[in-house]
Amino acid sequence: MDIRKRNNVRVSGSGATALVFAHGFGCDQNMWRYFAPAFGSRYRTVLFDLVGSGKSDLSAYDRAKYASLQGYADDVLEIIEEFAAAPAVFVGHSVSATIGMLAAIRSPGCFAANVMIGPSPCFINDGSYVGGFERTDIEELLETLDNNYLGWSSTMAPAIMGAPAQPELAQELTNSFCRTDPEIAKHFARVTFLADHRADLPRVTTPTLIVQSDDDLLAPVAVGEYMHEAIAGSTLAVVENVGHCPHLSAPGPSTVAIERFLQKLSL
Repeated sequence: MDIRKRNNVRVSGSGATALVFAHGFGCDQNMWRYFAPAFGSRYRTVLFDLVGSGKSDLSAYDRAKYASLQGYADDVLEIIEEFAAAPAVFVGHSVSATIGMLAAIRSPGCFAANVMIGPSPCFINDGSYVGGFERTDIEELLETLDNNYLGWSSTMAPAIMGAPAQPELAQELTNSFCRTDPEIAKHFARVTFLADHRADLPRVTTPTLIVQSDDDLLAPVAVGEYMHEAIAGSTLAVVENVGHCPHLSAPGPSTVAIERFLQKLSL
């Protein structure tokens, strides 16, 4: 299988350590355009599209394989093996933060560190756990998505992006959602929003940085605090940002947090 074609892999930079960037639901690697270049002078940067997103090979989309996030995690391990000269630093946004975590649990030797931007192991409130949504909220969200994907996209994208002072970013995310094949998006949404990987958090042995916006509809600060407590030795950085995409709407603070984290690890 041609992994480069399957995931539309793009490699630049020439550092000894590779930073592998993975986008969130409904997005593609272009979402890293303000972020990845800041690291390009010192690291090899590897960008790719999850299968079913961006300019990935849609013929590679297998509903059985991608019925769980582990299917995407297996792809990540193949990308690192072929393009990153492991161990690599994995930078995952939203659902890709969980995907990277699962990959690191399966093959910890491939990872020098994991950076999670806006992660959530479970979006649904459960007892004392605050995921941000009731189960009925998620079920209604998915039902709306099934019935009117384009309408859902135009409503949800601005809420997810936040960044009220930068409306062009909300429009960009809306366009990104609308470019995604609706049937793939519906399937991926169910896998994403119904997943519960809280039990996997204590299994993480990779050095981990959690970057959380202080005002995020999808991943409240309480989620970052929960993950920080559950992942031994992890670091939590709460950055000032409205929305779920600080790497796009306010890249500076997130870049600083990652630089400090990597410096501590001597990477």
